[in-house]
Amino acid sequence: MNNNFDDLNINDNLLRGIYAYGFEKPSNIQNKAIPIINTGKDLIAQSQSGTGKTGAFSIGVLNNIDLEKKETQAIIISPTHELAEQTYEVMTNISNYMDVNIKKVIGKTNIGESRRELESNPHVIIATPGRLLDMINRKYLFTNSVKQFVLDEADEILSIGFMDTIYNIIKFLPQETQICLFSATMPGEILELTDRFMNNSEKILIDKENLTLEGIKQFYLNCNIYKWKYDVLIDLYESITINQCIIYVNTKNILTYLVDKLLEKNFPISYIHGELSSQDRKKNLNDFKSGNTRILISTDLLSRGIDIQQLSLVINFDLPKNKETYIHRIGRSGRYGRKGTTINFILNEEINDIKDLEKFYNTTIEEMPENISDYIN
Repeated sequence: MNNNFDDLNINDNLLRGIYAYGFEKPSNIQNKAIPIINTGKDLIAQSQSGTGKTGAFSIGVLNNIDLEKKETQAIIISPTHELAEQTYEVMTNISNYMDVNIKKVIGKTNIGESRRELESNPHVIIATPGRLLDMINRKYLFTNSVKQFVLDEADEILSIGFMDTIYNIIKFLPQETQICLFSATMPGEILELTDRFMNNSEKILIDKENLTLEGIKQFYLNCNIYKWKYDVLIDLYESITINQCIIYVNTKNILTYLVDKLLEKNFPISYIHGELSSQDRKKNLNDFKSGNTRILISTDLLSRGIDIQQLSLVINFDLPKNKETYIHRIGRSGRYGRKGTTINFILNEEINDIKDLEKFYNTTIEEMPENISDYIN
């Protein structure tokens, strides 16, 4: 195990940027993934939320860019605008001492803007799938020099919604392009799919049993009837002090209902769902990250990869529809070993779903105690 980045064969200017950004020691996934990315082999890397995956592929990609050549050499695909923005932020920061051109090509933004971004032949493109394919089809982007293709949150990107788009993008890539997949969960069916477009990939996988939720206290609260959930939420807020909190819901309708009710009570809230423009999503997330608002209400759009330093509480107003999403949602708190708390609002008939989650993650979800404020920092 390498105890510092100096041992990972990283070029000096990038190394300076890594330390200046505040990365001190490589995390486990960074230790394992960066040397493999350096070899040029295809890679499937699974590692929990909050363990430094973005750092791993950002360093791996930047370390292998030929800065002499003014051509696109790496593409990183994110499933959401928010993740693309976050990756862009990490990469621009750690590449501060390198003369590297990094651009974003993101959906729900002006097409002319994306075209202009591409005219400078950026070394690295961070993109959402649909807009990227559109740019390739319109011949605004040529992929003949792409050496590295990274899928962040690969299980989400390779799910039904994006699958065809990704295949169509891969068709445009050179045969020898290195493909790297990163995700916290890697279901079997996704691994099977990867055989169709990857060559003898190296794998860094965690057993499901080791998808640990260590450092995150988990509770459930039986609200009996759905419409009582709102009253329970208000009671909770009035009885404890909460620094910042994300509330997850399953549908846009419930989100709208909650937003309206909480704004009536003058709660400082932001919200995010898929139909908001890219600009509004960015503004709302920034309001929350900067502390202007203390509550963020979101659909599962935001359950992946978003790192909010001071987040101490996640509330699942609705239990997620599938078990894999649970770790992504609650992994927003307790990142990098910090402590966090999750409260799941459930109905009588969902008590078995809580038991299923306990079994699936080999974890404990207890009934919420009276002294819940002791658990929320």
